Amino acid sequence: MGEVHRKDDDLYTKDGTVDYQGNPAKKNETGTWKACPFILGNECCERLAYYGMSTNLVLYFKHKLNQHSATASKNVSNWSGTCYIMPLIGAFLADAFMGRYWTIACFSIIYVIGMALLTLSASVSGLKPTCSKDGVCDPTLAQSAVSFIALYVIALGTGGIKPCVSSFGADQFDDDDEVEKKHKSSFFNWFYFSINIGALIASSVLVWIQDNVGWGWGFGIPAVTMAIAVVSFFSGTRLYRNQKPGGSPLTRICQVLVASIRKYKVAVPAEKSLLYETADAESAITGSRKLDHTRDFGFFDKAAVQVESDEKKGSIDPWRLCTVTQVEELKAIVRLLPIWATGIIFSTVYGQMSTLFVLQGAAMDTRVGNSTFRIPPASLSIFDTLSVIFWVPVYDRIIVPVTRKFTGHKNGLTQLQRMGIGLFISIFAMLSAGILELVRLRFVQRHNYYDLEEVPMSIFWQVPQYFLIGCAEVFTFIGQLEFFYEQAPDAMRSLCSALSLTTVALGNYLSSLLVTIVTSITAKDGKPGWIPDNLNRGHIDYFYYLLAILSVLNLGVYLWIAQWYTYKKPVGPLR
Repeated sequence: MGEVHRKDDDLYTKDGTVDYQGNPAKKNETGTWKACPFILGNECCERLAYYGMSTNLVLYFKHKLNQHSATASKNVSNWSGTCYIMPLIGAFLADAFMGRYWTIACFSIIYVIGMALLTLSASVSGLKPTCSKDGVCDPTLAQSAVSFIALYVIALGTGGIKPCVSSFGADQFDDDDEVEKKHKSSFFNWFYFSINIGALIASSVLVWIQDNVGWGWGFGIPAVTMAIAVVSFFSGTRLYRNQKPGGSPLTRICQVLVASIRKYKVAVPAEKSLLYETADAESAITGSRKLDHTRDFGFFDKAAVQVESDEKKGSIDPWRLCTVTQVEELKAIVRLLPIWATGIIFSTVYGQMSTLFVLQGAAMDTRVGNSTFRIPPASLSIFDTLSVIFWVPVYDRIIVPVTRKFTGHKNGLTQLQRMGIGLFISIFAMLSAGILELVRLRFVQRHNYYDLEEVPMSIFWQVPQYFLIGCAEVFTFIGQLEFFYEQAPDAMRSLCSALSLTTVALGNYLSSLLVTIVTSITAKDGKPGWIPDNLNRGHIDYFYYLLAILSVLNLGVYLWIAQWYTYKKPVGPLR
């Protein structure tokens, strides 16, 4: 009998995943790297579509929708921010009701509809803005509205894809199988690698098409690519492992809060084994392993203290008594929040690539060498992408094995150490951008180039700032992906992935707010301010230095928070 049981254990996954028919997932027929090409292919195409729009969007707003530099920059930041807030909706639906597979599928179709509408708004006569021969466009309110409706439909579509794809990919590796678990960390590296392959094509080929062929083609190609992404995802259906949705995570959090407040006078027993937990090996929460009790945030433990009134009732009222696992779910979220908050400033720095970096590049010489070919300013983000493509294999194949020898940690660096290194590198990205702008402005002053559209100083001087941000991404963003997946309770992984993405949203909103504040303070009494339409008369270097100072302060706070972080402790396999 023991032999048969052991064979069954080897046949099926132990983390509770099921196949596309809802049966326990067989190890040799589902998941692992054989399922990943379809997921990575979907992500590569979706990111190509996203960056195909967003990389150059600030210039579309400025030239086609006739917006001022600061307005265009704020509108891009606000839209990007919304793209990273919407994942909270998609993640909630995935964890509570739909599961990750169906959430990705449904929201991908919404995404394609938005892309099609955006393409029509840039190519169909009557929907696209009318422009004079000298390139000045005069869009009607309705034409601008159609563009923005399309963009915000796309933002809704991203809401179901962004928080679920990385978690869905990680679900393909069994947490309770040591061999498969080792591959999970590598998956996050290669997942981010596939994102940047899509971004590479977007920031080179697509940006050039938008600037030289037309915006209809420039938006149309990403729309077709997104349709291919949907096909790629559905193609792997039979190979996927799926986590069952565990019910509303927000309801469970509220239950712990209500129960602990109701019992605020109740003393927590010194013997933690007396706290309420289901007797079964499995957790009461579908798709979740039990979690071991932790000492911090002891107030929430009151929700798991069983009193006489709980015992008298025939059935357990979850609004009065919660399991230890349910309490630990809330504690895990509370522990993540300070780490999450420190990601906002990093995302503000990252967001400059699609706003001020592009405007800075547009004020420089965009010619390649002595040729007549001009590189679109937004295409410089290709160096951020190349940096990521360079650093991901270096990190996976060199840094991890080398640091593993010194630290003894299976991944070389802990996720918190990895993220901290990225925050440190991002400071130098802002200093690099600020120093370049200082040199450029001195060049303008020396030669009286104030009214020159392109200062004769090569745009390729921007390469170091893009390369440094790419390096910082490999440490911070990939570290975040893995950290929020690993530290999330099993039945809240989509929600926690969405939480990590909201740092990008809040980073964009913070960038927009800082631009508004800086403009209102510096552009007074006829002064052009730090970020005028003519950057030759502005001081965006001061804005970069401001972000560098905020990044230093943020790193200090992060190091202090990381000192006391407690990693979660799951108890045994799911089944």
